[in-house]
Amino acid sequence: MVDGQALVDSVRKEIIQPGIQSLMDTQYFTELRQGKLSVKRLQGWAIQHYLHNKAILKSFALGMVKNAHEPTMFDYFTEQFTEEQSHPDLAKRFGLALGLKEEDFTEATQIFECQIHSARTVYNTLMGYAPQSRASALTSESMVCRYSEEFLNAGRKHYGLSDRDLTFFSVHMVADQEHTARSAELIARMVKTPQEERLVRESAQYMVRIKLGKFNGIYSSYA
Repeated sequence: MVDGQALVDSVRKEIIQPGIQSLMDTQYFTELRQGKLSVKRLQGWAIQHYLHNKAILKSFALGMVKNAHEPTMFDYFTEQFTEEQSHPDLAKRFGLALGLKEEDFTEATQIFECQIHSARTVYNTLMGYAPQSRASALTSESMVCRYSEEFLNAGRKHYGLSDRDLTFFSVHMVADQEHTARSAELIARMVKTPQEERLVRESAQYMVRIKLGKFNGIYSSYA
């Protein structure tokens, strides 16, 4: 029998925290902290995350249908869908404050690295074992919570953005703490076998790689 809480603690220590540090060490966040990241690359995040958040909503809707017979998971996807509904517009608000126009969002397409992120989200919803899906969410949202702090600080200090412009990040610094706690609880409760433990660890590792690729992709595509 796998110790679920020990697994969660191990994943956080051995995979997620080093992943967060690797993300903070990327050129994107190094330049952001220094106020040297170009506005175009900030705009790139806004566009790509807007598109990803749209994909997340569709994925959650599919999750609700798939799990209609399973009250716990149906309620989970319903809550996530409800909470995430405003997030595409919050990402767009950030971009508009940086000089983008509505058509920049409607005409945009996802870069390769961001398609991979969205595809993984859909995979987890439709094909993933529930704790596997939650390990991906635990990792992703832990990283979002941390990088939101960087965007908030740099946005105010270096880019003249208001608290309203930066609402996406202030919301995620709070909401994602709640989300990660919920994901951690589900993983700890549901994982029973070594195979399930392997799936959880793999899912966390994959999400770290996806997040690093996403920001490196945005940095390169919006040079």
